[in-house]
Amino acid sequence: MQTSLTIIVPSFNEAASLPKLIDELIAFTHKNNYAVIIVDDASTDETKEILAKEYSKTKINFIRHKVNKGYGGAIKTGILAAKTKYCITIDADGQHSLSDIEQLHSVIVSKEADMVVGGRKDTKENVYRKVGKSIIRLFARMLMKINITDLNSGMKIYDTELAKMYLKLCPNSMAYSDVIALVFINQNHLVIEEPITVKERTGGKSTISTRTAIETIGEILNIVVLFNPMKIFFPVAFFCVAFGISWGLPFLVAGEGLSVAAMFSLTTGVLFFFLGLLAEQLSLIRKNSL
Repeated sequence: MQTSLTIIVPSFNEAASLPKLIDELIAFTHKNNYAVIIVDDASTDETKEILAKEYSKTKINFIRHKVNKGYGGAIKTGILAAKTKYCITIDADGQHSLSDIEQLHSVIVSKEADMVVGGRKDTKENVYRKVGKSIIRLFARMLMKINITDLNSGMKIYDTELAKMYLKLCPNSMAYSDVIALVFINQNHLVIEEPITVKERTGGKSTISTRTAIETIGEILNIVVLFNPMKIFFPVAFFCVAFGISWGLPFLVAGEGLSVAAMFSLTTGVLFFFLGLLAEQLSLIRKNSL
């Protein structure tokens, strides 16, 4: 029976959790006839030795980066190597339940979706990380219409050909998870969310930090400017023009002319508006080239 799903596992310094995960994957994929690609993103721990010595004879496809490309870069390598209709990403830390793979696969097939996001529910996270994720979601919703609550979930199942088409728009960093979902949404593909369960890490430690959140917000801005630049430029232009009018009008009525501050604000607003129009035209050209 020909497989229709590839499981992609990006890994960086997850030697503590990989042996158990791979044992589970071997049994799971043998039962379901799924393909597996594990991408070692130039780990500096014993990951390379584990994969080479203990699992080199399995049907799992191991790919190693010579230099670290980042979480998104590792996923891109896995997706480009996938040859099945669908591919799903899971984390190498053992937090994802393999039974959820079957559930998401069933959903994307039955609903003919283009992406299904595994929405994590009731996860045990510290307040700092929860606040950070909430800020990212709020920021994304301010700039675009989305109906997905867990944008940065590491478990997503895609239509492989669509994913390959949009990889060039996605960063190599941790922001990949958010951006790939936003790209699918902005391109009017069917993206839905299904609840999944998340377990405690079996080893290692998370590399997500404040810097990750800042980079993610920056990448979201990039995607908005690419697909709908006036969402950024028009509010700034409107604010500058409104401020210039409100500041300069009293002076103008008093016969004192426009102040330097008012002129500067009005000019800035007009410039932002026309820059937005130019960016809109460039956006259309870029989207038509996809």
